[in-house]
Amino acid sequence: MDDAGQRPGNPFAAGASACALAVTRVALTNFRSYARAELSIDAGPVVLAGANGTGKTNLLEALSLLSPGRGLRGAKLNAIQRKGPAEASNDGVLQLWAVSATVTRSGSTWEVGTGLLPANGAAPPRRVLHLNGAAAESAEFAELLPMLWLTPVMDRLFLEGASERRRFLDRLVFALDPAHAKRVTRYERAMQERLRLLKDGVRDRAWLDGLEETMAEAGVTVTAARLQTIGALNGELAARGGDGAFPCAYLSLSETETDARHLQETLSAARERDAEAGRTGAGPHTADLEVRHTIKRADARDCSTGEQKALLISIILANAWLQKKRHDGIAPLLLLDEIAAHLDANRRAALFDEILALGAQAWLTGTDKSLFKPLQSRAHFFSIDAGRFVAEGLVG
Repeated sequence: MDDAGQRPGNPFAAGASACALAVTRVALTNFRSYARAELSIDAGPVVLAGANGTGKTNLLEALSLLSPGRGLRGAKLNAIQRKGPAEASNDGVLQLWAVSATVTRSGSTWEVGTGLLPANGAAPPRRVLHLNGAAAESAEFAELLPMLWLTPVMDRLFLEGASERRRFLDRLVFALDPAHAKRVTRYERAMQERLRLLKDGVRDRAWLDGLEETMAEAGVTVTAARLQTIGALNGELAARGGDGAFPCAYLSLSETETDARHLQETLSAARERDAEAGRTGAGPHTADLEVRHTIKRADARDCSTGEQKALLISIILANAWLQKKRHDGIAPLLLLDEIAAHLDANRRAALFDEILALGAQAWLTGTDKSLFKPLQSRAHFFSIDAGRFVAEGLVG
């Protein structure tokens, strides 16, 4: 694809599988390594192969920003702006980063976009969302374009702190229940305000009671949603069994308080302790996702690097199947960065087969095109050269 956005001839993608939900065009402006670039494809899987540093992950990050939140890197909005020579608008003013895309879903087409608006007086730059040319809410993006992702950073998920596993779990919950994000935000805002008052020595009982009531109500709902998703995932994983290429995982949650009154009483009794500690000691923000390899009867943290990645893939695939079953046969978009690393040939082939069986549009990246050979004639292959997308031939 050249910078003008013309569709290249790509006979190698003639056998690509059509997907009920797909991004068929994505355009980037001043986004990390891209000054201006556009890629148009049919509704099938996409492989981006080539050397490190060419912008493969940057493109996946751009796609991830078409969902609520800060994307697969969790980056600050100003960190995404291109650092090199940037494109200017027609009036010569520096244009801030923007991402736009065409989404096809069950035969209908939608134009979506997000980007950064410049500062306005004392107001800092802010991110905006657009759907078919009108301002949109993040929940609308979540409903239209559900997606899941795996990145190399997540390979250490079972070895890192609990906060990363909570975020991973909440993303899985959110994929099945878009309202979950608002509940988490409501809880965290009330928790932050309560802790600020405690640190400042404010002991207004009515004020604290109100905040703790909000925390308790939102908190038990957050926990209930997490438990419901874990139960659904365990059911899906158990149905998949342990005979496939990816191991069967069993998920559990360390914090399971679902009694709002009890949580509120706990918070009220802990005011002095929380003030001294500078943190809130009880609530869903302390929960940890625990994962076991059911066949080996081992905690994920004790498994090999390859097994840990296989467990993660197993969980992501289970969530994708759940979404497809619950959303009229529509599988989510899958963003799989360096997915072939730590997978043997059998598992790579099994992953590709399952992506095709799901009918999901997967965007896969890797440094070695040959690792994606099982997808030849069933996916679009591109490399990236100086911010331009170049259609690739079949794997030799």
